[in-house]
Amino acid sequence: MENNPNPNWERQALEHLLLENLKETRKARRWRVVLRILTLLVLVAVILSVFDFHIPGRGMGTEKHTAMVTLEGEISSSSMANALDINSSLLSAFENENSAGVVLRINSPGGSPVQAGMINDEIHRLRKLYPNKPFYVVVEDICASGGYYVAVAADQILVDKASLVGSIGVIMEGFGFTGLMDKLGVSRRMITAGSNKGMLDPFSKEDPKQVEMVKTMIDEIHQQFIAVVKEGRGTRLKDVPELFTGRIWNGEQAVKIGLADGYGTVDTVARDIFKAPDILDYTMKENFAERVAKRFGAEAGAAAGKALVKTPDLK
Repeated sequence: MENNPNPNWERQALEHLLLENLKETRKARRWRVVLRILTLLVLVAVILSVFDFHIPGRGMGTEKHTAMVTLEGEISSSSMANALDINSSLLSAFENENSAGVVLRINSPGGSPVQAGMINDEIHRLRKLYPNKPFYVVVEDICASGGYYVAVAADQILVDKASLVGSIGVIMEGFGFTGLMDKLGVSRRMITAGSNKGMLDPFSKEDPKQVEMVKTMIDEIHQQFIAVVKEGRGTRLKDVPELFTGRIWNGEQAVKIGLADGYGTVDTVARDIFKAPDILDYTMKENFAERVAKRFGAEAGAAAGKALVKTPDLK
């Protein structure tokens, strides 16, 4: 007599299939969770690297160190070398009780006299607020005009022998297109309320009275610049006829005539003068929104605006 098969085999087989399916579902769910966590971590890492949430001086410098701030490029309200960011960076550097001293590393051809003046004023304020904290300027390739306007607020200015220093002058520049317009048969139509509203318009003929007005204005700014340099450098300045003519000097010449005090780098200042070889950068970083704005034409717009509305430059 044959043995009857297990009457429950179909049910057991079904239960086995359902159990295996449940295991596979749980495994797939676990992998989805892991993948989501990994994706989130990657996304966070990308956001942190792109947006750059660096706040100078915050949560850093728990041990003795040299605080460094970098001023690089044209000094302008629309560049990274603007007074708001530089002054915020300097404030963080000075107020950290673990910073042995502050070094401003300058590599700038100059720029706005207003922005340079604001930085110079803030340095004087911070030096009075923290009289025991030394403040040095280290010049790399160039520290000219507005850059030098900032530098003279330092205890000491150190350069390289080949650095470019000085250019103590003021310039206001533009273009005139009237000759070309005459050749093309193009005429300028400009209606103003106020006789000087369209002063130095590039598409109109020069008015000698307006030219003299502008010359007087930039001469006054030049005298302000000279006064700031004399106040900052004092008796260290030598009596050189061309000192305030806008001439630029190399580092070796600058040391001889008193525009600079000697030679050095950020490393030598930190190691040999401040006795704090660890260097921490307090410079405010450019954020993501600013990068996008520049990439899509904000800088072009600012340049166009500057061309239409002339402003004096310390260059």
